[in-house]
Amino acid sequence: MVDGRPLSRLDDGAICEIRNHHIGFVFQFHHLLREFTALENVMMPRLIAGHPRSEAEEGARRLLESVGLGARLQHKPWQLSGGEQQRVAVARALANDPVVLLADEPSGNLDHRTSEQLHDLLFQLRDDHDLAMVLVTHNRALAARADRILRLESGILVEGNESR
Repeated sequence: MVDGRPLSRLDDGAICEIRNHHIGFVFQFHHLLREFTALENVMMPRLIAGHPRSEAEEGARRLLESVGLGARLQHKPWQLSGGEQQRVAVARALANDPVVLLADEPSGNLDHRTSEQLHDLLFQLRDDHDLAMVLVTHNRALAARADRILRLESGILVEGNESR
């Protein structure tokens, strides 16, 4: 269920609407649009959702400032470090005010120090935005920060702890 709606009973259009408006995605690779600035990359989900450009821009500026990139708004992805690119991807994932953030190895391509900074940011944003966060990781220290840990092997749930 997402936002009180059982996914198994919805058609493709309704599932797409939930995915686009209620779930934010952060992947191991940032998947930013190379020809767009950081600001434009973060604006894109809101523009696609039909929000006015001014509203999309205001929200994108606010999100980029919240991830420490207020001074990098006009930089294109290739002008940003790997950590900065991933923070733009995190801001983009939050653009439509999701209720769930899905993060699949979000720091997998980053060095240890930058990874730690990204982890701190993800947990801070989770708290600030009152998000449910599903985080996929092989990093046991990162997993230990979660409220609940589920371990999969070959796609099968083999271990799970109670919520804290």
